Amino acid sequence: MDTHKRTFLKTVSWRVVATFTTAGVTFLLTGRLDFAISVGVADSLVKFLIYYFHERLWSRTRFGQDRKPEYEI
Repeated sequence: MDTHKRTFLKTVSWRVVATFTTAGVTFLLTGRLDFAISVGVADSLVKFLIYYFHERLWSRTRFGQDRKPEYEI
């Protein structure tokens, strides 16, 4: 299971990439830099929290993970 620190750092790094993507697409569609920055920031604030809790929920399930044996000889 990931630590809270690792999940937090993954969240931050992903939000940086996603913010620039969102702002870039918004700018390409509208041609307005001020609007693109506003949308990018608002999007990041909301999705930052959603992503963090999404990762924490997934870290609680063993679905798709290999199980370690209870003991080894």
